[in-house]
Amino acid sequence: MSSPANGEEPAPQPAGIVERLVRDDVDRKRFLKMAGSAGAASFGAFMLAACGGSSSSGKSTSNTAAPAGTTATTASRTGDIAILNYALTLEYLETEFYAKVVASGLFKGKVGSLIKDFGSQEATHVEALKGAVEKLGGTPAAKPAGKFPINTATQVAELAYTVENLGAAAYLGQAAKIQNAEVLAAALAIHTVEARHAATLGTLVKKSVTPQGAFATPADMSTVLAAVKPFLA
Repeated sequence: MSSPANGEEPAPQPAGIVERLVRDDVDRKRFLKMAGSAGAASFGAFMLAACGGSSSSGKSTSNTAAPAGTTATTASRTGDIAILNYALTLEYLETEFYAKVVASGLFKGKVGSLIKDFGSQEATHVEALKGAVEKLGGTPAAKPAGKFPINTATQVAELAYTVENLGAAAYLGQAAKIQNAEVLAAALAIHTVEARHAATLGTLVKKSVTPQGAFATPADMSTVLAAVKPFLA
């Protein structure tokens, strides 16, 4: 690597949030331990810890913790709460959608079990996000009433494929705006599950498991909310 013309060492560049998570061994081990443990309770505990819950030693962690080199502010917490509530609203709708699909009896056997599993995972996301909002000092968004066309198995599977891809794009669209690094890590842990749901459903409806190719396309909040508006009662 060439040196600057004036002979001075180049100033170190600040690492992005994701890079800090990758490079920080303590944060990485914490994330893997909490998010990688079996069961909803472990993931929920990670979400709460990320947002300032009590540690096992009884010492309270700060709910204003910020990545190195940044200052935690009320504005940043408010922004993260808004993003979490946005995600919570989407998870509410996904949970209700899967519950209605299961109740319809359109799917049996292995596919029926898969749909039930997806619904259970979305419900777990709801509880984790609600807890995260509360630990940041916010009020969880109210659960909206949904309406979904539940007619044929093919139509429902294609709708599920669309909804899961939209959910994955929604999380990706907010990733760069999240201020708390551990909240980001937890959000990405949900994002990857949404994407896996979408890929699995893609094989079911014989559509691409990577509809945007090598790189997923993020969706901004206005685009996502416009897309889900028809599903609000």
